[in-house]
Amino acid sequence: MSALPTLRRCAASRSSQILAVIPFMLAVVWPASALHDVYGEEASAARMTGAAGKSAASGPAAALPTLAMTQSDAAMLARGAYVAKAGDCAGCHTATQGGAPYAGGLGISSPFGTIESTNITPDPRFGIGAYSYDDFSRVLRKGIARGGKRLYPAMPYTAYAKMDEADLRALYAFMMHGVAPVPKPNIKSDVSFPFNQRWGLWIWQMAFVPDKPYEPRAAHDAQWNRGAYLVQSLGHCGSCHTPRGAAYQESGTDESSANFLTGSVNDHWFAPNLTGDRGSGLGRWQANEIAAFLKTGHADGNVAYGSMVQQIEDSSQYLTDDDLLAIGRYLKSLPPRGASGTYAPREDAARKPINGSRVPDTLSVGFNVYRSFCAQCHGAAGEGVRNAFPALAGNSSVLAEDTTSLIRLMVEGGNSPSTLTGPRRQQMPRFAGTLADVQIAQVLTYIRGAWGNNAQQLTANDVSSLRDKLHK
Repeated sequence: MSALPTLRRCAASRSSQILAVIPFMLAVVWPASALHDVYGEEASAARMTGAAGKSAASGPAAALPTLAMTQSDAAMLARGAYVAKAGDCAGCHTATQGGAPYAGGLGISSPFGTIESTNITPDPRFGIGAYSYDDFSRVLRKGIARGGKRLYPAMPYTAYAKMDEADLRALYAFMMHGVAPVPKPNIKSDVSFPFNQRWGLWIWQMAFVPDKPYEPRAAHDAQWNRGAYLVQSLGHCGSCHTPRGAAYQESGTDESSANFLTGSVNDHWFAPNLTGDRGSGLGRWQANEIAAFLKTGHADGNVAYGSMVQQIEDSSQYLTDDDLLAIGRYLKSLPPRGASGTYAPREDAARKPINGSRVPDTLSVGFNVYRSFCAQCHGAAGEGVRNAFPALAGNSSVLAEDTTSLIRLMVEGGNSPSTLTGPRRQQMPRFAGTLADVQIAQVLTYIRGAWGNNAQQLTANDVSSLRDKLHK
């Protein structure tokens, strides 16, 4: 779409002011009895009296330690709320069409069937209200629920296993005391045999679940390590952006793996390459552009689409600017991997096609389809419209080897994110009832070979195959 949008500083300032008073407001309502759940009985008593093993003093001064400790607990609750945003807990555990926050009921497609997200509100019957901290830690870090039930890896506990202890305790405090309990029964997942036999998951978990939190790399500074922690753990970016192995495990969990964040298909969307490849990856992006994209859904002609829209709306737009820049810094440190298409605008006339010869662009059927249906928004030269419609010239998603997302956007249409600081939402129309499969293939082939783009051609079979999977 557009280049990096101008941030609305006034709105951001107001948001910062509101966030600044949240800990004080929570201090008024934070129940002292809840401390036992997070810290234990002895520690709770110490925090409430201001000194372990001593009774509270009498008189006006006695209120001062209690108030200070209560504010500290409120700050912990606010930290937990931030961790929940960074982990996008509500994104999976809130049903669409007005579902109660964290009450579950969202169906998650997988190669094995539909996995229904569960109620994680503090309801004692249907949610996690009966969970101790140890229960909570075990389900987040090991994928084992209270009672011993093993969870499918649709829940990204392989990433949460790297979570910092303080973050995990803060998240527990928030989920137990900052979320409203909802007495909503859970929906049974529809998973085919033999994958519905959860006992077999213990082997998978033994093989693929990390056994310790993220350890900072001594060779890198604090900003890089913060970005690595957010990407690898709380943000669980690899859950979508890293290819899966034969056992459905992520084929890389950090920068040491050649497959880490090189792109993968999930629920019929291709999550793009996040490494330094200059064609289909982030090689031509700057760290501040990555941060702006995660904040607003827009950056340098790129616009979020598909499942990334929800992630930005519910999660990354609420992260601090420092955290977003740390993510950008870490991603920019990843070497180029998973190369596919290329972009060389100054060599457009002389470039060699990546896969066979092409009809000259202006004579192709794809060009005529593009001129009739696409150019009004995306520009005659694929330049897009700032803060509105994405540029297609040099777009990393256009240059990706996997064309799943391109085809799906043409078939279903889509929309850009609606965020607090970004441009207003824009809609892309669906062309399933307007263009035939062969026309969609032709126009995408044209786009992937015009204006300096150089990526593989598509066929009508590519389009029809995905439409069959989508039932469109």
